[in-house]
Parts: sequence; structure tokens; C-alpha cells
Amino acid sequence: MTSLNILSGGAAQGLVGSLAAKFKEQTGLDIAGEFGAVGAMAGKLREGRPADIVILTAALIAELAKEKLVTSASISDIGRVETAIAVRTADPPRSVQDAARLRSVLLDADAIFVPDTKASTAGIHVAKVLQQLDIAEAVAARLKIYPNGATAMRHLAESDALRPVGCTQTTEIITTKGVKLSGSLPRGCELATLYTAAVATDAAHARQAQILIDLLTDTNQGELRIRAGFLDARK
Repeated sequence: MTSLNILSGGAAQGLVGSLAAKFKEQTGLDIAGEFGAVGAMAGKLREGRPADIVILTAALIAELAKEKLVTSASISDIGRVETAIAVRTADPPRSVQDAARLRSVLLDADAIFVPDTKASTAGIHVAKVLQQLDIAEAVAARLKIYPNGATAMRHLAESDALRPVGCTQTTEIITTKGVKLSGSLPRGCELATLYTAAVATDAAHARQAQILIDLLTDTNQGELRIRAGFLDARK
């Protein structure tokens, strides 16, 4: 069966999945491809991996447009995604209302589950925040680093640590069974990343890719985007 080929940041996996049935109804195509760290996904496109649609950070999409790897006319913002703290479903929430409390929570955790600290949006930010809070060395041995946020959250859910926490994007937290959102990173440590979609220049299914972009950005799908963890792109 023919599928639309996607390369996407993990943040969009839940939203794309929620629209898959409607997309197939309109086009007859399934959605296949990869969701992962945005840097890795951009790298795959640059290496020649076939793709019809790309969903990455706005900054990366802009770079790919300059490289003529996505069509500029198709670029559309989906929404912003915050980086947040997660805990296992059965664990009590951890207060991270300010930088001091965030620092205390991270120091108290005996395992910290995070995405790739070199290629993923949230992971790169986590590494910066640990430096900012002056605890990078103190918690280094407790970091549990995985290729993307969704994988990190699955491992958090299965962890037998006493006081584990996770830090990744809200979209990857709320779509993972066994973990729950404990709070967005506080002022001064926060990150809200704008995610953007575009049709790949060499897309085999460019028309269908545009249909998916239209679904992802449709004003009538606002509630669906919010449930998936996306905030208004305009703010």
C-alpha cells in the first residue's frame, strides 16, 4: 500500500497520529516514516532519505528551505511546544514553579530521563539548563539519555528508580502511557519551540503532503492541537 513518507520531530508524532485516519479518508494514503530528534531528521533529509513532508523546528525548516530541500511556498507553522518535567503516573507531581524549585527537583532525582542532548530540541535545552543551574556535574551520572523524548518517556514509565523524573517536550509526555506532565519549565529556564511543516522538494506525493499540512494547521483542528500539546503558533 502506498504511504506518505514523513520525517518529523518527535513532538509532532501524537498530532500526526490523531489525524492519520482523516488523512487516509481524504487521500487513500497511510503515513509512514520516522519521528525523532529534529537534528537527526534534518540530517536524514540532507543525506537523501526520501520524504514527502518534513515537520521540524521553524529554524531548521528555514535552513532546509535555503538549501532547496523543502519548498518555501509550502512552509506552515503548526504551533509551539513547551519543554516540561514529567513523572511516573503513580508518583506525586514535582513543583517546578521557579528555578530554585526546578534545581531542587533535579538534584533530588535519582534518575533523569532526557532525549539526545546534542540532536534533539529538548535535550539540547536540558543540557543548557543544567549548566545554567550549576548542577550539570552533580547530576551527570544520573542522566538517562535516549535518542528522542518519546523513548526517554517510555523508559521513565518503566523505571524502578525511587525518585525518577523526565524532561522533554509536553507533546511527548502527554502521549506516553505511564507518565504524566508535572509542569512546564519555569520562567528563565523555559523553552517554547515553534514547529513547522513543509513539503520536501523531491516529494513523490506533494499534493497529498500539502493536504496533511492543511489538516495539521486547520483552524478547526485547534482543540486537537491543544490536546496533543501544541500552543498557538502566533504567541
